[in-house]
This record gives sequence, C-alpha cells and structure tokens, in this order.
Amino acid sequence: MAKIISYKEKDCLIHRLSGLTKLLFFIIWTLTCMLTYDTRVLAVMVVASLVVFRLSRTEWSQVRSVFFLILLFLSVNVIAVFLFSPYEGCKIYGSRTDLLRLTDRYTFTVEQLFYELNLILKYFSIVPSVFMFLTSTNPSEFAASLNRIGLPYTASYSLAIALRYVPDVQTDFSRIKNAQEARGIEMSSRAHFFSRIKNMGAILFPLVFTSMEKIDSVTNAMELRGFGKHKGRTWYSARKLETSDKLVIAVTLLFAAAALTVTYYDGNRFWNPFVTN
Repeated sequence: MAKIISYKEKDCLIHRLSGLTKLLFFIIWTLTCMLTYDTRVLAVMVVASLVVFRLSRTEWSQVRSVFFLILLFLSVNVIAVFLFSPYEGCKIYGSRTDLLRLTDRYTFTVEQLFYELNLILKYFSIVPSVFMFLTSTNPSEFAASLNRIGLPYTASYSLAIALRYVPDVQTDFSRIKNAQEARGIEMSSRAHFFSRIKNMGAILFPLVFTSMEKIDSVTNAMELRGFGKHKGRTWYSARKLETSDKLVIAVTLLFAAAALTVTYYDGNRFWNPFVTN
C-alpha cells in the first residue's frame, strides 16, 4: 500500500534544494495566491505549480487519496458560496449577466461563475505546491529550516514529528478498516453512501485512541532524553544555501512582486473583464 504525503528520497532538482528554500517558496507562493484575485495571475500560477509538481517527481499514488478529498472539499465550498452568497460576483464586478434562473433567490450569473472560477484556481495554485513541499522535504531538514527562520526548535521538531507520523496514521487507518470489515461492517463502495459515513465511526474512534497512545509513548521518550532542556540545538540535517537555492528564492520573490504589481496596479485585486469603457 502506497503511503500518502510521505517523503521519498529522489535525485532531482527539487529534492536537491534546501528545505529552507522550499519553505520560503511555499510561504511566498501561498501569500501571493491569497492576496490576488486576478484570473490572469492565478492561471499562470496554476501552470507553474503543475510544472513544479512534475519536476518534484511526486508519484500520483502518494497524493491520489488526499487529492480526491480536496476535490470533495472544493466542491462543497463552491456550492456553499453559491448558496449563501449567490450574487457575490455581481457585487464585486459591478454587473449582472443572467444565464439560468433557478428560483426567485438563485440565478446562475456569468459574474458569479467567474468569481467561483477564481476560487477554484486558487486551490489548484496551492495544492500542487503543498504536495511538492511535503513529498520532497526531509522532515528533519524541514525542522532545521523552521528553526533557521526563528521558530523555536521545540516547535520545529514537533512539526517534523507530525509530518513523519502522517504515513503511520494512514497505515493504522487501513489496518483498523480491514479489521472492522472482517467483523462484517461494510465500508466498500457496495454500501450506501450515508451508511459508509456512519460506519466510519467504527474506524475513527480506535484510530484516535491508537494515535493518542503513540503520542504518549513519543512524549515520554523525548522527556527521558531531556528534550527542551537547552535553549538551542544543532541539526544534523541542516544544509547551507547553494547557488541554485538563492536563484530559486530570487525568482520566487521577483514573480511575487510582478504578480502583486499586476494585481494592484489599478487599486483593485479583482481583474474585471466585464468593465465597459
């Protein structure tokens, strides 16, 4: 069984970069994506994210399950935006072009669909870079990178442990799921959707208790070794920034500056193709 979002050593450009470089790229990329609603910028970011994801040689089997969960969450989010604010796009772009009238309250408009397209582009701009970062960064090196930018080493190490624990959670989930199915609890696609949701409780509670037991064991082991006694520590996995690292950071900063300049050149972060001169 393939483990999701787990680090695997590979010989490629992305893996050879420092963990600090990938962390800075992820932070700058995410902030840029959050600040802009310019469709042109977001479209370029989606393409760039897919290219970076490809360069990282991340295996589809590693991220497939999480990707479909994100798609489900995205679908629910898009539907919720329409249900609670069906004319938000019309307010933003200052016009209204009706496509299909459903009820007195709900009407599909070009502006609303365009606004929700931007939301979708935001997700697809960030998600590939998240997968790239998590699958190409050694957790220990990630902790060292966090510590280098000022985060206390205790917190940095805790996050690194959390990343290492993700594959174990999936393994425990599959093991408990197989055990429950052996007891006659149907969780495959043959069962009704709502029945499968209800039966998930038979997995989640044992999974939580198993995780708590492991957390307690790790905590006791760290305390016995005096973790957190000193104010600082050295890192075996820390790496110095090479020329390629500096180049990637510089290109990322230049792209972010250019993207935000294009976004805010007229004082509005929404690109409005519906404006009439």
